Amino acid sequence: MSDPTPSADQTASGDLRLAQDETHLVQNPLGKPSSEAPNSSSTVAESATAAASTVASSATTAAAGVKDSVFSMFGGGAKKEKKVEEEDDDAKNEPSGSSKAKREDDDDKADEEEADVEFAPVVHLTEKVETKTNEEAEEQVFKMRAKLFKFDRDSREWKERGTGDVRLLKHKENGKTRLVMRRDKTLKVCANHYVTPDMKLSPNVGSDRSWVWNVAADVSEGEPEAQTLAIRFGNSENANLFKEAFIKAQQENEALFGKA
Repeated sequence: MSDPTPSADQTASGDLRLAQDETHLVQNPLGKPSSEAPNSSSTVAESATAAASTVASSATTAAAGVKDSVFSMFGGGAKKEKKVEEEDDDAKNEPSGSSKAKREDDDDKADEEEADVEFAPVVHLTEKVETKTNEEAEEQVFKMRAKLFKFDRDSREWKERGTGDVRLLKHKENGKTRLVMRRDKTLKVCANHYVTPDMKLSPNVGSDRSWVWNVAADVSEGEPEAQTLAIRFGNSENANLFKEAFIKAQQENEALFGKA
């Protein structure tokens, strides 16, 4: 008995199913339904990304730890930053140059004020000794600043004796008047004689502020000596005042010397 022959519908239905299977196989080579493929791929990708992030984070943390350890061994890293911060704080607390100098000055002044040292004198000075000028018993009747000259007979020229105050001093007891002149600063006597009646004041080379006269006994050098003196004032008014006082002293001395 022979096998039955399939009908035309059965043959067509088998051919259609075979074609669908081949099409599905081409679209899904792995043999899984198309609806499950996208979900599986997304899950695998997310897992791989998370694993990679975890590994990278661990590597970064490990590298940073190794770097800090190495820098710490050689004085670097976080310790160095801390040292810099400490130095900045010290710099802020450190006073400026002017403040520091002022503080040092205040310290020095405090030390000086605290130091109270007394030194006993090695040499005790004696009592003040009064120097007598023989003018104590005389009264000053005239005083004027001037410049004095002396005529040198050897060189035949005028020489300056000094600049200072020319004075007429009248003795309180005998009433006699003398002319005394001392140099500035040194106070050395450059003229000292009585104003006698035989003296005559004459203008010096026609000057209205200078006078010349002869002295029989000037004792400015210690011993009586004949001198020719000239005196010059700042102006003619002072010169005339001196002449008036000089002539008055001559007149008073003339009466006194006549009695002697």
